[in-house]
Amino acid sequence: MYQTSLRHLLTSWRRNNMDIDMKMALYTAKDYKSDQYVRWCPGCGDHALLNCLHKAMAELSIEPHMTAVISGIGCSSRLPYYMNTYGFHTIHGRGAAIATGVKTAKPELSVWLATGDGDCLAIGGNHFIHAVRRNIDLNILLLNNKIYGLTKGQFSPTSDRGFVTKSSPYGTVEDPFHPVELALGARGNFFARCIDVDLATTTQVLVEAAKHKGTSVVEVLQNCVIFNDAIHENIADKAWRAERTIMLKHGEKMIFGANKDKGIVLDGWNLKTITIGQDGYTLDNVLVHDAKMQDNTLHLKLGLMRLETGLPVALGVIRDVEAPTYDRCVKEQIEEVQAKNPIRTLKDYLMSKDVWEVK
Repeated sequence: MYQTSLRHLLTSWRRNNMDIDMKMALYTAKDYKSDQYVRWCPGCGDHALLNCLHKAMAELSIEPHMTAVISGIGCSSRLPYYMNTYGFHTIHGRGAAIATGVKTAKPELSVWLATGDGDCLAIGGNHFIHAVRRNIDLNILLLNNKIYGLTKGQFSPTSDRGFVTKSSPYGTVEDPFHPVELALGARGNFFARCIDVDLATTTQVLVEAAKHKGTSVVEVLQNCVIFNDAIHENIADKAWRAERTIMLKHGEKMIFGANKDKGIVLDGWNLKTITIGQDGYTLDNVLVHDAKMQDNTLHLKLGLMRLETGLPVALGVIRDVEAPTYDRCVKEQIEEVQAKNPIRTLKDYLMSKDVWEVK
């Protein structure tokens, strides 16, 4: 009891002294863990994401009782059970709608949405794009394993054309969604990507997503060991990850490779991989990542980079632009109307119309 009271006192003091750089950590990852047994398959990428989320929340030091984790349906949507925070396991595809209501009603809460490629981009696609469009201050964790895992291995909206599954025994005959296209097409202001096996990067990306004011979308390239094992192995394996991925950092050159000798340049309207020091290319030719740029054209190109086109897969924060948030605008609008309206209580309202007294 004493430790809890002291912690709340320190948290309150920190809020009132934001200009003072406090070095002490008010919480640890353990403070955000529930006492529930984690019921995911051994080796599932969800375990890594959960671990990183606990660490990120500890770094942010937002009180557990000021945090809410919402989910829809799917393997990833079990995540709220494993959080020592407020949580709501909702229905298929409706997590974004519920999270929108939570944040709008209680804007002081830090609200997270755990969802999968099926839950979010199929039945929940409409709620997803409108949450992004409205720029509600939510943190959307989109776990993408390119399969329906909970329902035992059907193809999902992100499964590649020709992919053989239980529901497409001869291969899918449709092209997949790319989450970055949907997010930026819906006028999204924050998009990041990470891999489940890279815990340090994932934790840092989650921290940056939480700091962003507005809808943040984090695509987590995640493995399903049962129904889609090694789906991201071509970039996740340490043997070639440095050569096939690029970690984007705002304000820094787009350099990658095991020897840090490769870079991204503009070739007309397209992006191109070059080797620094060859074919006349120098470090000066390599692009500098600007995550804050209002125009999202280059952000979209970076998000769509693929190995098949000779380009590395972009990881890290791809876009991070500030814009008015829905929940803040709603709160300000209510306060503005209330300030001009003499009616303060239900009784005031009832007595404001024609009334008569019965004797």
